[in-house]
Amino acid sequence: MKDSYVNLTINPCKMCMPMGVVSAVYGIKGAMTILHGSQGCSTYIRRHMATHYNEPIDIASSSLTEEGTVYGGERNLISGLENLIKLYNPEVIAIATTCLAETIGEDVARISKLFKETHEDFKVKLIPIPSPGYGGTQYDGFCKALRSIVENVEMNDSSNNKINVVCSQISPADTRELKEILESFGIDYILIPDISENLDGTHSSNYKKLPSGGTSLEEIKYMAGAKATIELSTFVKDEYSVGEYLQDTYNVKNYRINIPRGLRDTDKFLDVLSLVSKRPIPDKYKLQRGRYLDAMIDSHKYNSEGRAVIFGEPDFVYSTVRLALENGVMPVVIAVGEKCPSLEALLKEEVSELGKQLFVDNFKIMDEADFKDIENYAVEFKANVMIGSSDGRRIEEKRGIPLVRVSFPIHDRVGGQRILSIGYEGSLNLGDKIANVVLQTKESTFRETLYRELYKGEKKMDLKKIEAKTVEISIEKPKHVEISIEEKTKTHPCFSCDSAHKYARMHLPIAPKCNVSCNYCLRKFDCVNESRPGVTTDVLSPEEAFEKYKYVKGKMDNLKVVGIAGPGDALANFDEVRKTLKLIKEYDNDVTFCLSTNGLMLPFYAQELIDLGVSHVTVTMNAIDPKITAKVYKYIDYLGVTYTGEEGTQILLNNQLSGIKYLADRGIMVKVNIVMLKGINDHHIEAVTKKVKELGAGITNIMQMIPVKGSVFQDMPLTSNKEIMSLRKKCEENIKQMYHCKQCRADAIGLLGDDQSAKYSNEAIKEEKNNTQLKFAVATKSGMVVDQHFGHVSEFYIYEYKDGVAMFLEKRDIEKYCNGKDVCEEEEDKFNRISKTVEDCTGVICLRIGGEPSKKLKELGVGIFMTCERVEVAVVAAAEEILSGIKNKRILTV
Repeated sequence: MKDSYVNLTINPCKMCMPMGVVSAVYGIKGAMTILHGSQGCSTYIRRHMATHYNEPIDIASSSLTEEGTVYGGERNLISGLENLIKLYNPEVIAIATTCLAETIGEDVARISKLFKETHEDFKVKLIPIPSPGYGGTQYDGFCKALRSIVENVEMNDSSNNKINVVCSQISPADTRELKEILESFGIDYILIPDISENLDGTHSSNYKKLPSGGTSLEEIKYMAGAKATIELSTFVKDEYSVGEYLQDTYNVKNYRINIPRGLRDTDKFLDVLSLVSKRPIPDKYKLQRGRYLDAMIDSHKYNSEGRAVIFGEPDFVYSTVRLALENGVMPVVIAVGEKCPSLEALLKEEVSELGKQLFVDNFKIMDEADFKDIENYAVEFKANVMIGSSDGRRIEEKRGIPLVRVSFPIHDRVGGQRILSIGYEGSLNLGDKIANVVLQTKESTFRETLYRELYKGEKKMDLKKIEAKTVEISIEKPKHVEISIEEKTKTHPCFSCDSAHKYARMHLPIAPKCNVSCNYCLRKFDCVNESRPGVTTDVLSPEEAFEKYKYVKGKMDNLKVVGIAGPGDALANFDEVRKTLKLIKEYDNDVTFCLSTNGLMLPFYAQELIDLGVSHVTVTMNAIDPKITAKVYKYIDYLGVTYTGEEGTQILLNNQLSGIKYLADRGIMVKVNIVMLKGINDHHIEAVTKKVKELGAGITNIMQMIPVKGSVFQDMPLTSNKEIMSLRKKCEENIKQMYHCKQCRADAIGLLGDDQSAKYSNEAIKEEKNNTQLKFAVATKSGMVVDQHFGHVSEFYIYEYKDGVAMFLEKRDIEKYCNGKDVCEEEEDKFNRISKTVEDCTGVICLRIGGEPSKKLKELGVGIFMTCERVEVAVVAAAEEILSGIKNKRILTV
């Protein structure tokens, strides 16, 4: 557990271990937990358990304060126990410590003994469970709680015919399956914990404060005289093991085996049950096993393409990896949050053997892992499925690797408590889920894969829009000519006053997050009538920004510059910036890229900006004195730590200065924006201009502060235009000044002073597209999919695209253009007849087309789209391809 992104078992904090304690205690009848710590701890655990199980979870707290932490919380704990007993009247109270109590080394066992001695009329069992939040995980807390419960029960060691079953963390549905298997063998069992009903209950009009299901203390006391213990855990430490305790103390034989997940481990579990019960395996499990084997055979052809990331608790990960291996799914990343060095020793050889069979050389087995490492290895090893808790959703969203949610916690879906994954039935269920994800990924990407293989070097195909290599009909796309930064500066309206009325720029609002808090700033995302930095109508994804750029570029011949200026800070959103620039550069290599930043992260990304083709960078820098800068910013958020005052501004200044020098030394045009703040930095700006000139900046822009209601400086008196102009003239002796700045929005489009962002809003573009009517001739034999070569068509299906929908109009009969290879491209008269059939169409959609007819259709101004999609999908995709980049009338796709 390393930081707020890493905890594999639960959303992060010091509450991991106590979380496991509560999970275990909820399997005991009439039991409650009181956390000896802060009130926030119990609230945190209750919320996270409730969102997974969708059941009310009652947890009490001793509500330690800072004073209690320093001087001891004994009084709080005793008072809390008294109140808890009066309110709930439980049979059992587990007392779990949290970080506050552990900090002072609170002796909970002594306090429990004292409470019993001074409260003889309270007939309740107190079970102290030390659970240091700093030193363990949820898995550790769960195991330790079970051991503490058993150790604190007065045992009856008289021999009996019962079988103890101690299980690792599994779902209520798994627990019910486990009980059904035990009952099928006719076994008289004692199961701990039994969460089958407590954490997946039935509907009731009356709320029960205490769990009425679960295993009682009366049952637990007979564990000392049982015939055997079956402990379903591979990695439980001996000091936390219930089975080891009963074996060492009462000589009850312990069978420690894996969770029965997958074929081998379910076989082993049933064999052990048969051994200890001296009864044969019931026939119904032989049928289930056969059905599972059949399912494994059915899905093996898909599973061999699976490259899995499996993460979570050690017992879950180990059993799930074994299930994956026996089904032919290659685990490329295996990760647990606990310190568990034996995991690799147990799995490495078998994983390596499957890798050899599937020609997979690389995989990683990690303990004490974090999600950043998991993400990096998942990408490196080309994972196509993840198996674990919903904490993996961030990787799923960011990297597009689908997640099979199966363990605890699941916060973004319902039904986590009803997921069955043990026994033959549960293993079949989990195996099907994994295979279906692999199959879905294959079905949705195989066309793209084939495209890359068969058309190596062509533009990447986007399956949703069926992109292909495009050229405009009326004007051929010009060949790329390398343009120097000096030449680009001449056409950049912000860096060249002469260009301001000639060339347009487009700001792409893809960066909503910011890592500093300026006292003059208040960012809004939905104000269409306000023109200032930090304002935008929409925040776009990189893909949306790319599509919008293509559309506007097709409408605006003089668009030369793409800028990223917020609405937050570009470098605080660098993943989005990187992706956007790459998409646009691949499409239009001659575009000028510029970017605005506060400079905090500039040393980290300066070289990558250069590599991405950014030629102009604007850094907002209001002072070079940390004392003055500290008056401008509320805080600086740097590498996950929030700084205030001069400590934070010194970091900001150091990074701004080094970043500016790095860029300028490598030929990048740097502009420095300075907001003139009356009484704060107005006397200091001249020194700023001298310093940035010394570092290599090419121009500075001294700007008036725009008062924003709700900001710290909303009532600050403004500098006049006369004052600003006077200062600019004075500073011009040091460095070139910008006089024509319009302090643009984060989504500004067009010439400076002529903002057309409203005209090109997402809604306006969508409305224009929907109002456009396009007609297509589709080569289809079945009428369902595009399945015919242009030369083999005897009839065209004519479709119209309108308001975003493809509508069938009619069928048109024609004479086949191609009647054989020798004459296919020489039948001029036949082609003329065909051309009359499609001359009123925007485009022809077919499976393939020869070179000569393709050339002739181009001359007619009819676009060509080659695909094998469903007809309606192909028509919509072709229409959107045209509408996304129209410059003249149509686009030809070849």
